[in-house]
Amino acid sequence: MLDQLIKLVEQNAGAAIIKNPAIPDQHNEAAIKDVASQIVNGLKSHATSGNLQQIVTLFKSGGGNAIANNPVVSSIITSVAGNLASKFGVSPQAAQSMASSLLPTVMNQLVSNTNNPADSSFDLGGILKTVSGNSSLDVGSLIGQVTGGGSNPLGGLGGMIGGLFGKK
Repeated sequence: MLDQLIKLVEQNAGAAIIKNPAIPDQHNEAAIKDVASQIVNGLKSHATSGNLQQIVTLFKSGGGNAIANNPVVSSIITSVAGNLASKFGVSPQAAQSMASSLLPTVMNQLVSNTNNPADSSFDLGGILKTVSGNSSLDVGSLIGQVTGGGSNPLGGLGGMIGGLFGKK
């Protein structure tokens, strides 16, 4: 999954990274790989925090203009901006600008490719199993829950984790 995501980031990194004088040319490839890694890590972070349904909702939304306002995407933008600033010496403002312009485009394409039956580069089941670390995850039931039906494939884990943080 990471290799395909790196390619997707690379395809969209023109103005944000490659042609951006804030990131020296010798760091372009490393910055692209870092952005892709931060996307995966951000999705994993949400999955392990009990937000697997938010990830499914993101991917089932089909993308569009609202993707930048999605809480999962917003947190990934923040993470990517922080990494660009700390690893590549980019000012926090420039890093935020780069992440805010690049991430919605990449996430929109990721969602679109995942939902396109003619495109096998990404599939929701594989993404969910990767980010959750659960290769036996019942993805069909999880998607059913989000779309209005199905059993609870998490076995109450999502509710239990939510309960630990005062969510009732």
